[in-house]
Formats: sequence, structure tokens, C-alpha cells
Amino acid sequence: MRILVADDDQEIVDLLSIYLRNEDFEVVKAYDGEEAWEALQKEPIDLAILDVMMPKIEGIEVVERARNAGMNTPIIIASAKTADHDKIEGLISGADDYVTKPFNPLEVIARVKSLLRRQSQYSEEPVAQANEIEVGPLIIRKDSHEVKTFNDKSIQLTALEFEILYLLASHPNQVFSAEEIFEQVWNDGSNVSAKTVMVHVSHLRDKIAKATGGEKVVQTVWGVGYKIEA
Repeated sequence: MRILVADDDQEIVDLLSIYLRNEDFEVVKAYDGEEAWEALQKEPIDLAILDVMMPKIEGIEVVERARNAGMNTPIIIASAKTADHDKIEGLISGADDYVTKPFNPLEVIARVKSLLRRQSQYSEEPVAQANEIEVGPLIIRKDSHEVKTFNDKSIQLTALEFEILYLLASHPNQVFSAEEIFEQVWNDGSNVSAKTVMVHVSHLRDKIAKATGGEKVVQTVWGVGYKIEA
């Protein structure tokens, strides 16, 4: 599988490349945001690791461009910024995960494998196990990782956003706390806070509302969690 590593620090790019190649990944290198964006458009990239502060185009903007173009490529944002609002900004832009510098390369590799495993669940699932759920204005197809409105408008979701939506839709009227969503959706031992889950839910809601003219499919039960009504 092909991994894009984009950072203006060549040592970081080279270090991650060594670890990724040791795991039999092919690596595409980029040293600024413009090169990263061009690589995402020109080459089949299975996952991208993007630094936030890059010359020409910042990593956050590269993420936004990718999502606006309908790309569902898993993206990990890497940054020296550790404040919660910086992490939230990265996730709101459409990133799937966030690591802070300095990081342990082995942790990054573990996150890469986790995201790729999650993404591959949909493409490798047998058609015989196809599962379709209709909820509110949405049609959710698990086998093809596809969400559409009843007027056939597609909603582009990341792998994590889809899993959150499918979890709630497949358990109508059941309330899930942020911690329970984390346990069932991430399920990989990663250190994810309740705030991270909240950001993904917020992003999911925004996409649904934009596609449906403001429909509130995912509801908040204040002080408890989230649910989708039957």
C-alpha cells in the first residue's frame, strides 16, 4: 500500500519512510503542501501523513481540499501544536487522526495500520453480507461504505464518520456516550479523548445537514450521549 508522507523537515520524512518501508509500505515523499496536494491528485494514495505547518500550502488546507474534492483517503495530521483547539481544528478539517511532535514512529505506524484496517473492512466485506439501513432521509449501505439521501445525493464520509453513523443507525433509539462510541468505533487501543469523538460527530452532523437541507439525524441527549431515533 502507498503512504504519502509530507513534512518540510526532511529528517522526519526520512525517519517515517524507514519505518513504513520496514512494514512493506511504499512511500511517496513531499516536502511542502503543494507537493502533497499534487501527489494526492496524481497518484493512488492509500493513506497520508501531513504536517500542519508546511510551506506553500498548510496541511490543514490540503486536508480541506482533499475532502472538498470527495477524497476519502485516511489522513493523519502531525503537528508540534498540542492544544486541544489545534487538534480539533485538524479533525474538523476532515483529518481522521492527529499526532503531536515529537512522536514515537512506532505509534505512528500503529495508527497507520489501524486506519488502513478500518478502511479495508468495507472493500473486503463479501457482498453476501451487504447491509442497508434507511433512517430519516438517509440510505446507509454498509457493503459499499455509501451514504445517500432519498433523492440520490451522495454524502462523502470518512471511515470513522461512517462507522459512527452506522453504529447509531443500527441501534435506533439507543443512546451511546462518547466513551462507548470510542470503544466500539476505534477499538484499537489508541488514546482518543471524548472531545475527539465529539468533533467527529459534529463533522458528521454538518455533512448530513448540508446534504439534507438541515435535517438533524444524529441527536444529542444532553449529559448522556448521542442517538438516532427509529
